[in-house]
Amino acid sequence: MKHVSILVLETAVIEAIADPRYLFSAVNQFLVAAGKEPLFEVQLVGFKKEVRLENSTYSVYADVLLEEISQTDLIIIPALSGDMKMAIQQNAAFIPWINDQHRKGAEVASLCIGAFLFASTGLLNGKKCSTHWSRFNEFRVMFPEVEIVDGSIITEEKGLYSSGGANSYWNLLVYLVEKYTDRATAILAAKYFAVEIDRDSQAAFMLFNGQRTHEDEEVKKAQDYIETNYIERLTVDQLADRFAIGRRSFERRFKKATNNTVVEYMQRVKMEAAKRSFETSRKNISEVMFDVGYTDTKAFRTIFKKITGLTPIEYRNKYNKQALMA
Repeated sequence: MKHVSILVLETAVIEAIADPRYLFSAVNQFLVAAGKEPLFEVQLVGFKKEVRLENSTYSVYADVLLEEISQTDLIIIPALSGDMKMAIQQNAAFIPWINDQHRKGAEVASLCIGAFLFASTGLLNGKKCSTHWSRFNEFRVMFPEVEIVDGSIITEEKGLYSSGGANSYWNLLVYLVEKYTDRATAILAAKYFAVEIDRDSQAAFMLFNGQRTHEDEEVKKAQDYIETNYIERLTVDQLADRFAIGRRSFERRFKKATNNTVVEYMQRVKMEAAKRSFETSRKNISEVMFDVGYTDTKAFRTIFKKITGLTPIEYRNKYNKQALMA
């Protein structure tokens, strides 16, 4: 029997508590129906018995308190909401408990923005982690010693797991089911909960918002210029000259400030504009390509797929019904 501890955190997203409990309980039912023993003992574990969530709209009652758990096999850290620094402070009592349980052999999985509390334990230092794409920049600033993986749905390193944004946590939950049971049970769970099994990227859902929390004013001006003039075929030399900075220094400062090279930043800005065009217009691939400053079809398609995980046609068909009907 595997003991699963789902943490009842302050400011948690209630679905990220309820859904894991539902899934592991359902898997037990699948196993029993197949003539097998149930595998999971699932408990909601809290620092206190009752936590009120979403402006006191809901109350969640813990099955057990932290001190009542001597040992567990899997800890689920649910998604959080609101200000992350405050959320970490409110849930600080869980951090030493998570570390203690991990030392005893427990695996740990964070769902979506629960990665912030996970990273606060120090367990992810020097390791890879995923979280909601909208929080990447904030996460990097708060936890520079953790490698945030852009676009990844699931990360796993030595029994430490994380998932991408929002409903992506279902993919991690199904992944854990397969790890603890077998492929057939995971497929059954995926079908039951209508989860696209083995989806490995949240790239198609990401919106690119350039990192602007830095203090390098010249780099901010360069970002503004790139975003205003994305139609042009800008070069790194042109930008460095424009802002009177040596090329090597410009590239170094830009990378440090934005976590993107200059070329990567220009590509992301162009692809973001292309995505918006595919979503809202009936323009064909070539028209959109020219609109964002590309003349090489192969290069455009290659970079678009690298950033979004989809080809331009796949992206347009996924997000623009009018274009699909045209």
